[in-house]
Amino acid sequence: MTGIVRRSVLGAAASLAAALVVLPLGAGPTRAADPIPVVATFSILGDFVRQVGGDRVAVKILVGPNGDAHVYNPTPADAKSVAGAKVVFVNGLGFEGWMQRLVKASGTKAPLVTATTGITPREMADEDDDHDHDPKAKGKGKDAHAGHDHGATDPHAWQSVANAKVYIANVRDGLIAADPDGKATYEANAGAYLAKLDALEADVKAAIDKIPATERRVLTSHDAFGYFSGAYGITFLAPQGISTEAEATAKDVAKLIRQIKKEKVKAVFVENMTDGRIVERIAKETGIRLGGSIFSDSLSPETGPAATYIDMVRHNVKLLTAAMAGA
Repeated sequence: MTGIVRRSVLGAAASLAAALVVLPLGAGPTRAADPIPVVATFSILGDFVRQVGGDRVAVKILVGPNGDAHVYNPTPADAKSVAGAKVVFVNGLGFEGWMQRLVKASGTKAPLVTATTGITPREMADEDDDHDHDPKAKGKGKDAHAGHDHGATDPHAWQSVANAKVYIANVRDGLIAADPDGKATYEANAGAYLAKLDALEADVKAAIDKIPATERRVLTSHDAFGYFSGAYGITFLAPQGISTEAEATAKDVAKLIRQIKKEKVKAVFVENMTDGRIVERIAKETGIRLGGSIFSDSLSPETGPAATYIDMVRHNVKLLTAAMAGA
């Protein structure tokens, strides 16, 4: 082989080697990583995780739409989901009384992120207050209904939009810790969603401000709206305490009927995940009208009026303000 040919061959080989270093065999456009497996305990929290996580997460929700997390019994499939999760999001404040057992059964090593971290818990009022949760009241007694895991703490913190913003911040930080490569995505998604929550809160306040303060009294089937009450100035009455595990007694119902008649409450609402027979009976005996179905502890299916948290709040406020205005 001549020197010229040899140099040409060696030069071509060097060029090919350089190309292979720059572009390894099979290289092409960078593929997106598979979504990380994430668990959220109930549908409202699951929506928050999806809003922040976007396409980077695959969210498994344990208690789905129209489900009642108060009385939920985890399944073996739930244990498997928790075991395989990169991160698990819980509400906290005693909402998921079954979660500790599920975590133990699953053997998961995934971090548990409590979405209510940083929120000041609402304490329940005394049991002799007829379940009248006036936003001006500040009772600190035990919940009248034993038999559930909350104690005196109200876990329904998401009912205040300001608190929902805290949930989002905690979800964002939890996802970043579990998936640092997605930090920019999680921060951008959280920022965009927080702006939507700002607009939502402004609309809620504007709608309720149109209702005279003396007319802001309604009845719901269980006491899940204490944070909403404190934030927006509506008084909610309820025959049940903060958990649907406890049945309202005949004495509870009788006292509530007397209070409704005395204070001229205009409407009663049935929650989507509770038995409405008690409130229907109360409506019949007091003459107040049924104002419709509102959402407290869970979202509706995708085809329903409360498929997302923002949809849920707007739906509830629309029904509540219409009823209080006598529409």
